[in-house]
Amino acid sequence: MSPSTVRPAAVDAWHEVVRTGDLERLQALLADAVVFRSPAVHTPQEGRATTTLYLRAALEVLGPHLTYHRQLWDEESAVLEFTTEVGGKQVHGVDMLRWGPDDRLVEFTVMVRPLQGLTALVDAMGAALRRLA
Repeated sequence: MSPSTVRPAAVDAWHEVVRTGDLERLQALLADAVVFRSPAVHTPQEGRATTTLYLRAALEVLGPHLTYHRQLWDEESAVLEFTTEVGGKQVHGVDMLRWGPDDRLVEFTVMVRPLQGLTALVDAMGAALRRLA
């Protein structure tokens, strides 16, 4: 990724969704055929409705302590490093975003470490998804 000093509109929009928890903004940010890849689920999740559900649960689970740190981007993608705490376990991860020409997300991939943090996240996400579905 080549460095740029101007943060892309899609990244700004994602940070605004995280800050506000606004589900309408989230849905507007996602392309119809967006693909979501979660460390909690083996297969990619496809479509705006499914991705909205997963990201809504993730914002609920990660939100209270979610802090973004380093962020790298180019013209169509970004990697956002974050830390948080889930179930008393430290979680360190990255969100990998890719967007189209209209600045709507077409891919959203989450990677998490360490194993204890991932396990706590999987458990909390399962509970949140059951409650929200």
